[in-house]
Amino acid sequence: MPDSRRTDAILLLVALVWGSSYLSAQTATSVLPVLVVLFARYALSALSALFAVVCLGPPRWTRAELRAGIPLGITQAVVLVVETYGVAHTSAANAGLIISLTIVLTPLLDRHGHRSGPPPVFYAAAGVCLLAVALLMSGNGFHAPRSGDLLMLAAAVIRAGHVVLVGRLTARRPVRPLHLTAVQTLVGTALFVVPAAHGLPELARASGATWAQLTYLALFCSVFAFLAQTWAVQRTSAGRASLLLGTEPVWAALVGATFGGDHFTPLTALGAALLVAGTYWGQAVERAHRAGLTPLPAPEPARGVPV
Repeated sequence: MPDSRRTDAILLLVALVWGSSYLSAQTATSVLPVLVVLFARYALSALSALFAVVCLGPPRWTRAELRAGIPLGITQAVVLVVETYGVAHTSAANAGLIISLTIVLTPLLDRHGHRSGPPPVFYAAAGVCLLAVALLMSGNGFHAPRSGDLLMLAAAVIRAGHVVLVGRLTARRPVRPLHLTAVQTLVGTALFVVPAAHGLPELARASGATWAQLTYLALFCSVFAFLAQTWAVQRTSAGRASLLLGTEPVWAALVGATFGGDHFTPLTALGAALLVAGTYWGQAVERAHRAGLTPLPAPEPARGVPV
């Protein structure tokens, strides 16, 4: 397989893995408390990241990696708390689609170094996305928004802020992705160990299927996906990488409908289509706008630095 096709395949695999993470998280939180799931996910991620750091070289962290990793670990933990509570109270398909709003929210928040905000047409794309979210929340008809959908909407806003912070703290600094991930996962593990302590006996009694879900979330949806993303992005253009990683909500919807029993009404199907179209439209507008400005660190794709 030519290098370009191999790189594209890796990026699509990352998008698929991330898209499937919502159903895995929903399945895990159906049998374990949310905070216990998060602690297990962080702890397993931290162990695997530390193992990789030790195997690949001397485990020495730079001051820049610690200064960036600690606050990013805190903000990422906040994102995952809101996101995981959200996916526990909505469909996996809705969760993956709504979180993709991060793509259009990030440029709205990231004004650092820009003389002006995005062009007017970008706001039109954002409006399409908001209409799409309203349709997704409507279900069979318009009614009061469900708590899970509102939490996922909040998670998208918080994640956009986290992505902006990633760019601010890592731009032009000697930060290695694996070492940064290790710091973030250690911070997250420390944050969740006390709140999750009361549920650890339940974790110890969890079935093999639940442990498989937790392991998948930690090793594949977190550590593997991040390292694979970093490897692939270094071998292709930022625009192509963003386009391929932007298929995550499509995979989330397909996985939720195929394996999670999620059903789309005509309104929610229209919302899903509009959201995918709106995020791609906004992404294209923002990329073209940024290309005409003084080069700045490109915004991360929707997931930012996963944990």
